[in-house]
Amino acid sequence: MQKSPKVSIIIPHHNNYDILLDCINSIYCSTYKNFEIIIVNNASNDSSISKIVKKFPLINIVDSEKNLGYAGGCNLGVKTAIGENLFFLNNDTKIDKDSIQLLLDRLDSNNEISSVQPKIKNLDIPENFDYAGGCGGFIDYLVFPFCKGRIFNHIEKDNGQYDTASKIFWASGAGFLTKKKIFLQMSGFDNSLFAHMEEIDYHWKCYLAGYQVWVEPKSKLFHLGGATLDMQSAKKLFYNHRNSLVLLLSNYSLSRSFFYFLLRLPLEIISSIKELISLRPLHFINHYIALLWILFNLHKIANRRRIISKIRILSDSNILKIIFKKSIVLQYFILNKKKFSDLS
Repeated sequence: MQKSPKVSIIIPHHNNYDILLDCINSIYCSTYKNFEIIIVNNASNDSSISKIVKKFPLINIVDSEKNLGYAGGCNLGVKTAIGENLFFLNNDTKIDKDSIQLLLDRLDSNNEISSVQPKIKNLDIPENFDYAGGCGGFIDYLVFPFCKGRIFNHIEKDNGQYDTASKIFWASGAGFLTKKKIFLQMSGFDNSLFAHMEEIDYHWKCYLAGYQVWVEPKSKLFHLGGATLDMQSAKKLFYNHRNSLVLLLSNYSLSRSFFYFLLRLPLEIISSIKELISLRPLHFINHYIALLWILFNLHKIANRRRIISKIRILSDSNILKIIFKKSIVLQYFILNKKKFSDLS
């Protein structure tokens, strides 16, 4: 670690010493050394941070009195970052020793690239892609996210089928490298999203501003997943559905946002009924809490639209060249297309 690092590694953290220790140890095993580590203590109430301070006294700890979530925690960490590049990393991850260098090489290869994601594999089942990012993220036109290697709950084995570096729509918050000047230009993550889909929002804005997002599959990251918020929790469903609707209503042009919202609404109702049939009443209720949040926070949607209008230099028609123009819901549930390679 050097005095003027090129990369600031920012790790938001809320409890659990063991996963954070594994993450840090993997970073220090990296062949790339020109970095600083910033851990944002998101109001942890265990002894994890004090243990880390004792073991790694050179790590920069940024304390927050309340849990700011992923978005707010990362934004807080950026305020003290001195690197020209930011590597946002979940605390429940491990990186390969060459990961950072490979990401940097790809990021530096093209001035139009804002961010690069590694191939993300499951820490417990390393032959599989990980739910949170796979080999690069995409959305369909109704803002349902999916990845190379993962569509909804179907996760593929990694057989090298997506090993070509390529343009993607969003890089996973589990771990991605981005240029600090672009992150600041986009005003960072939207704090109001709190957790889930903030990285999709950020990279959507990058595209609106004329930048690109890539995946570099030679770089590998392993993700535990669900260590902060259980994958099946009703709260996670709320954030995913609310934030997806927020993006739909603010990142498109006004007419397209309204039209797509009308198309999206029946799918929300069908999804909620599915939860009810599955005997998950809290998940059913959270669908409608998400919709009510939208209804009572239209002023926040309007404010986001004003902010994004200042960033936008490309029209929806340009952005829709990389957004999936068909319904991923229809492709998956009706046409039984479970793999990214099956999509057309």
